Amino acid sequence: MKSFKVRRLGCFTVLFLGCCLMAQAQSWTYTGSMVFRHAFHTATLLENGNVLVAGGDYKGHYGIANSELYNPSTGTFSTTGSLNTGRQSHTATLLNNGQVLIAGGEANVYSPTGSHIVCLTTAELYNPSTGTFTYTGSMTTARCANFTATRMNNGTVLFTGGYNNGVIASAEVYEPSTGTFSATGNLQVGRTAQTATLLENGDVLIAGGTNGTNFFNSAELYNPSSGSFAFTGSMKAARGSFTGTLLPGGDVLAAAGTNSPYGSTRLTSAELYNPSTGKWTSTGSLNYGRFGQTGTLLQDGQVLIAAGSFSQVSELYNPSSGTFSPFPSKTPRRCC
Repeated sequence: MKSFKVRRLGCFTVLFLGCCLMAQAQSWTYTGSMVFRHAFHTATLLENGNVLVAGGDYKGHYGIANSELYNPSTGTFSTTGSLNTGRQSHTATLLNNGQVLIAGGEANVYSPTGSHIVCLTTAELYNPSTGTFTYTGSMTTARCANFTATRMNNGTVLFTGGYNNGVIASAEVYEPSTGTFSATGNLQVGRTAQTATLLENGDVLIAGGTNGTNFFNSAELYNPSSGSFAFTGSMKAARGSFTGTLLPGGDVLAAAGTNSPYGSTRLTSAELYNPSTGKWTSTGSLNYGRFGQTGTLLQDGQVLIAAGSFSQVSELYNPSSGTFSPFPSKTPRRCC
């Protein structure tokens, strides 16, 4: 699995979160520079409007602990508390109480004989009031990268898939009130680089992904009440490292991605999932093939598809017309 090159998808996130606020003006503008250099980090919008940038990699140092805050009012970054465990390719989830759950990922472990990469089970909470991280309960399964974390309607967080010396089929749920992780039903198909989208009815749609060799078009639904996964309609195309975005009205947009273990194929196709019928239908194609991009729902109901592998030009998806149109791009290409 270490040769699976599409598994690391974090470099672009911070500037996008800073710039996307100006997306409706059809332009990009530079903002302040980060204090630290990060790759494969997380960027999480806090309730106070700031953005927490946590961990990542810098020049091959797997799992840095540096964290910082972006203030959109001033356009500046400032340091905040450091992670207790440096990590990259982890997840960061805003909880209902305003704290941020940092979980899993991978890090370098050093010994007298050298260093090696380990998958982490540890998790910690960032408190915006104090600017500090504290440990919480540990995950039931170590997950290295490309697993999903989805905050559900009851405030718990569902973790699915990923890999650790092989693709993971297990899933688990974090309970904020007790600070504990517990196993839940297994995925029908073990997968990594999949998407997880919370639907309006409270179910979670798990779609696509790969086992490192084969890419999947299958999709399944997690039911929080029963704690189980069940297959739903399959996508038109097998894909991994794509975006899944909940649209106004309840449909889910699956866009772009790759179906090659080394990312040599960049898809332009897109499709829509209808929760009422459990079926996927094709929609307009992107103008530029890409994987590892971001997909962000804007206030006007359009979806901004930004960056990704080998693509500098961003695009807007219009649900009314089912079409993608190029979005002006003057910022540097951002990809790992």
